[in-house]
Amino acid sequence: MSVDTQFETVIGLEVHAQLLSESKAFAPVSNRFGSAPNTNVTPLCLGHPGTLPVPNENLIRYAVRLGLATHCKIAQKSIFARKNYFYPDMPKGYQISQFETPICYHGHLDIELEDGSTKRIGLTRIHMEEDAGKSIHDQDPHNTLIDLNRAGTPLLEIVSEPDIRSPKEAGAYMRKIWQIVRYLGVCDGNMEEGSLRCDANVSIRPVGQEKLSTRTEIKNLNSFRHVERALAYEVERQKEVVLSGGDVIQQTLLWDPVELKTRQMRSKEEAHDYRYFPEPDIPPVIVTDEMLEEIRLEIPELPEERRQRYMTEFELSEIDASALTEDRPLADYFEAVLEHGVRAKAVANIIITEVRRIMNEREISITEFPVTAGRLAGLIALREEDKISSSAMQSLLDAMLENEKDAETVAKELNLIQVSDSGFLEPIVDQVLRDNPDEVQKYIGGKQGLIGFFIGQIMKQSQGKANPGMVRELVQERIKNYE
Repeated sequence: MSVDTQFETVIGLEVHAQLLSESKAFAPVSNRFGSAPNTNVTPLCLGHPGTLPVPNENLIRYAVRLGLATHCKIAQKSIFARKNYFYPDMPKGYQISQFETPICYHGHLDIELEDGSTKRIGLTRIHMEEDAGKSIHDQDPHNTLIDLNRAGTPLLEIVSEPDIRSPKEAGAYMRKIWQIVRYLGVCDGNMEEGSLRCDANVSIRPVGQEKLSTRTEIKNLNSFRHVERALAYEVERQKEVVLSGGDVIQQTLLWDPVELKTRQMRSKEEAHDYRYFPEPDIPPVIVTDEMLEEIRLEIPELPEERRQRYMTEFELSEIDASALTEDRPLADYFEAVLEHGVRAKAVANIIITEVRRIMNEREISITEFPVTAGRLAGLIALREEDKISSSAMQSLLDAMLENEKDAETVAKELNLIQVSDSGFLEPIVDQVLRDNPDEVQKYIGGKQGLIGFFIGQIMKQSQGKANPGMVRELVQERIKNYE
C-alpha cells in the first residue's frame, strides 16, 4: 500500500470575512481600509475604562444574510461572549465574539470537484466578532509597531465541519465562500488586504479510522494558492512524522510563502484557554420573524441558481455560464448588455474573450471597464448585422476604450464598416475573375478551395471594405458565366 493510500486527510477551515460596513462592529468610527495608522479609533477601540460597546446593526443583518445563503439555521436569540487573551494589538485584553450561541449554525455548501462532481461541506457555525489590531514588525529595526485602525472591524467567522479531504477541496471551498460573500455584498473578498482570510485545521488518520487524530492549525492564509500549498506541505510533513515513528504535536503554525513551508507559531490553544464568558455589556441579539423574512427578501440570486438559469434561459454552455456567473458584477454587466436586444451567445462570447482580456491586461474590474453595456451592445449588433468583420470587432473594441463614442461612429472613423452593396462589389468581382482566368478554370474543374483565393483578391481590391459573405456569394454566382 502506498503512503498516499495509507492515510486520509481531514481538513476544517475557519474563514474570516471582514464586512463591508461603514463603521466598526461596536463603535461609531470609520471602518475604511488604508487610513493613516491609529486614526480610525475611539476610546472603545483603545480599551479605555468605562466605554460601552453598541452592536452595529449591519453586523447582525449581514450575518443572517450569509447564514440564509449557506442553508444555516438562524438562532433567534444569540449571545456575544468575551474571548480573553493578551496581545499588544488587543488593548482591551479580550475580543468580543460568540461562543456557545452563534447566530448561524448547521449549514452547508456544495463545492465542485475536479472531476465535475459535487461534494457537500457542512458548516458548523457562522458567528459574529470583532477583529484585533495589527502588529507591524518590519518598519522599525528594534520595535514592533501597533496600528489599531483594524481593532473592532466587524467580522464573520465561517467554521466548516472537518469534511474536506484534500488541499484542492479546501481551495474549491475557499473560492465558493469568496464568491458567495461577494454576491451577497457583505465582503469585498480582497484577500491581499486581509478582507478574507482563513485558518486551516489539518490532520491525517489511517484509512478506515473514524476517530480524529491530533491536528495542527495554520493561521492567516490569505490567498487560494497559499491555502492549497500550505495544506499540501503540512499533510506531507505529518505523514513523514508518523511514518518515522513520531507523534504529531498539536500546535499553531504559520505558512512561509518564501520558504514554502510551515513553521511553529505557538502551542495550540483550546477553548478553555480563552476563558469565554457572556459579554456583560451587550444584551442578547434577537432576530425576529419579521427581520428574518425581510433579510431573506434581500438575498440576490446566487451563483449556482444564476448559472442554471443562464443554461436554460439563454441556452449557454455550462462552461460559458460558469465563467459569466463567477463574479456578480460581471453577470450584472452581461444582463445589462442583453437588455439592448442582442443575442445572448454573441454577448457571452465577447465578454468571455475580449472583455476579460482587456480587464486582465489593464488589471481592472468590470465595474471599471470603460465601455458601457449599451455601447458594447452596439458593437455586437454591428457584427451580428455583418457590418464589420470578426477581426475588425476586436480593433473596434480596443478603440472604444479611449472614447465615449458609439460603435458605429468609431467604425466609420476607422473605415471598418463592411460594404454589402452589390453595385459596388460586382465590378470588383468581375475584374478579379477576368484577371485570373487560369484559377477560374481550375475552380470550374473542381478545385473549390480556390474560392479563398478569389475572396482574398477582392478584399485586397476593396481595401478590406467588402463583406466576405457577400463576396463569396457573388464569386459563386458570377463564375457561372465562365462555364
